[in-house]
Amino acid sequence: MSAFVDFNQVWLAYNDELLAQKQYAVEDMSLQIHEGEFVAIVGPSGCGKSTFMKLTTGLKMPSQGTVTIAGERVTGPLKITGMAFQAPSLLPWRTTLDNVLLPLEIVEPYRSNFKAKRKEYAERARALLQSVGLGGYEDKFPWQLSGGMQQRASICRALIHEPKMLLLDEPFGALDAFTREELWCALRDLQAEQKFNVILVTHDLREAVFLADTVYVMSKSPGRILAKREIELPRPRDLEVTYTSEFTDIVHELRGHIGAMRKPATISTGNVEIAQ
Repeated sequence: MSAFVDFNQVWLAYNDELLAQKQYAVEDMSLQIHEGEFVAIVGPSGCGKSTFMKLTTGLKMPSQGTVTIAGERVTGPLKITGMAFQAPSLLPWRTTLDNVLLPLEIVEPYRSNFKAKRKEYAERARALLQSVGLGGYEDKFPWQLSGGMQQRASICRALIHEPKMLLLDEPFGALDAFTREELWCALRDLQAEQKFNVILVTHDLREAVFLADTVYVMSKSPGRILAKREIELPRPRDLEVTYTSEFTDIVHELRGHIGAMRKPATISTGNVEIAQ
């Protein structure tokens, strides 16, 4: 089965000067993501997780290697992706419904038909909002919504144009633990129903293991794929699975990879080791 996303020996330096100095943000990155797969990327701060997202969306081009998505080599920004970030960034003067509809107003081919099909698009937006528990909040403004509600609306906005791939950059990091788990379940259900690809960048190992089919651990800068872990916990997954030994064993395994990167280098001087 051919990969939906294929990174083939990808290196990226952010400008020509850094390239000349061989200072890369990510190096020798190769991975394949199959259609409908949910992938999580974890690693320490500054390891290149967000750079990986920019390469996947076509916002950055590799210095070396190739990125292929849906059988096409990436040469510029893609229209088949939706994105949501840690800050929901909803427009404060627009209602929840109008915020969700925004991509259809500005992205072709929807933009040309927006006025004629607004009622149809609004029904699609209402159905999405209903699916994440925001039915009845369509006419509320962002300041009338909790942080978790705003993030639900942000994810609906990222999905309104029915992208083949959803990219999530720390989307739940600013939320309290209970709200975060509620949104894990909302995202789980959406992805199970619609079968779009997801690439989730997160610092939360529990989140990665609960949601993903496959977790990739990235090294400290320059970012490399340090480990790949397939999560074989059966689906559908309920929150109760997070309290099982099978789940916690996987979390500890991933934490071990990241912990090994954080150990300071030492110089041996006889019987004494000096941390660097």
